[in-house]
Amino acid sequence: MTFRPQPLTPYLSARHYFGSEQRRHRERADLSLVQLADILNSSKSTLARIETAELMPPPDIPSRLDTAFGTDRHFHGLYELARREIHPDQYQRYMDFEARAEVIEQYGAQALPGLLQTEEYARTFLRCQEDLSEEVIEERVTARMSRQERQRSENPPFRWAVIDEAVLRRQMGSRACMYQQLASLLEQVDTPNSKVQVMPFSAGLHSLLGGALTLLTLPDGTSVAYEESIQAGHLYEDPAAVKRWRRQYEVLRANSLPLAESAELIRTVMEDFRP
Repeated sequence: MTFRPQPLTPYLSARHYFGSEQRRHRERADLSLVQLADILNSSKSTLARIETAELMPPPDIPSRLDTAFGTDRHFHGLYELARREIHPDQYQRYMDFEARAEVIEQYGAQALPGLLQTEEYARTFLRCQEDLSEEVIEERVTARMSRQERQRSENPPFRWAVIDEAVLRRQMGSRACMYQQLASLLEQVDTPNSKVQVMPFSAGLHSLLGGALTLLTLPDGTSVAYEESIQAGHLYEDPAAVKRWRRQYEVLRANSLPLAESAELIRTVMEDFRP
């Protein structure tokens, strides 16, 4: 039986266009999926699903495609557009701000902020949402990991996170998952571009206990705030509103453990999860 490739719909979304461009360049180079998979050190099934837009491209695929086809960041640009489509509409403007921010300040009450999550922790956390399919979960994990790439770039943003003690002690997934997550967090407690403090139980109640907060400082000095609850998030751009959120964050940071004590607490809790 003659193999007939599945028809594509390139103009349906950026992800569909990415897949159609991969197929176009592959066929122009007279390569089969198996041959391209060998060149990219990937799998035939992964590349086939990317071409039909069934799968969001993993973050390392665009640069490999650009290298293989000599396309000078063409696939990189398509990927940047496609990964923003994964998120709900109300989140996309925040994503644009985050991508440009020079300073990122965050608070997590019940779970670690996405920029601090390991891949397995993120996957386990997303599976708590029963309405998400495995495919959507994997797409969001991929997108979350791609957001962390800026922190490893030559010009990373300065990031400060305050983490509630409950986040450290609530087991997310297996013991190994938590141990690896806390080990990763410990490495980021006090570096030139990352600071992490823990808000201990002993500090009692505070005004941000019920949600999560992110403050972004942009290159022009302006700031925005993004506050998240269980089902929704709200982006604040009005300077007066952002100032109120910043005041609450500064009080929270002042009442959190110093960096060294935060590291010691993370290290202690890690031992409880040692596999």
